[in-house]
Amino acid sequence: MSDNVIELKQITTRFGDHVVHAGIDLEVKRAEVFALVGGSGSGKSTLLREMILLQRPDAGLIRLLGIDLMDINEADAQHLRQRWGVLFQHGGLFGSLTVLENVGLPLREHTDLDDALIDDIAAWKIEMTGLAPEVGAQYPSELSGGMLKRASLARALALDPELLFLDEPTAGLDPISAGGFDELVLTLRALFGLTIVMVTHDLDLLWRVSDRVAVLGEGVVQGVGSMAELSRMQSPSIRSYFEGPRGRAARPVGEIRTQRHSEELPSKPR
Repeated sequence: MSDNVIELKQITTRFGDHVVHAGIDLEVKRAEVFALVGGSGSGKSTLLREMILLQRPDAGLIRLLGIDLMDINEADAQHLRQRWGVLFQHGGLFGSLTVLENVGLPLREHTDLDDALIDDIAAWKIEMTGLAPEVGAQYPSELSGGMLKRASLARALALDPELLFLDEPTAGLDPISAGGFDELVLTLRALFGLTIVMVTHDLDLLWRVSDRVAVLGEGVVQGVGSMAELSRMQSPSIRSYFEGPRGRAARPVGEIRTQRHSEELPSKPR
């Protein structure tokens, strides 16, 4: 059995004459936290949309949970969607429903459970994400940014997914709320063995929770590795991402010392 939960091979995506992806190859392993990063327009969100069947690439192969997405029919696609959860950047909750109703909605759509049990499961998911029980009776417009992210995550977890997609999960959050979300991601992975794929610009989040990171740019993958490995790569596009003021500020002190030491070592005689 393959250890890869997601496989992307030679993904090509165009919008008119503009090439977004020009042969993307990536693999995501089971139970890892995998991140997609890159500059604006590098195709991170587009690639995420292709993985969750919201968009189709022009060419290439996407295999997710062992299933080829390029030839999938609608019935199989509907079943497959129940095996993953998605936290959208702006939450995506329905404003006319309470948090409890929002979290219970996937269960009402895809299971035959009675309403009382659905409410119990939804309340448990809300509590699991660190929200107080009374939040279930509130509407999305009544929540802070951090609470809204957690409520949206609770809905993404409603069907006990094997795979979790996070689109800019800490965008717009204050440092304390963002730090709490970091811990939540690690806890969920540890408890349920989730495979997590996220798109983010949050360098603190990347250093704290990611196992591997893929840097996209100019239509291709510029590099893949742990944050420590990427921070030592010599590619100009990768170095510019990590060597700016924000990148240096987010890097753990130990990593800065390690890199400085390696850069100061004399080269071996030829």
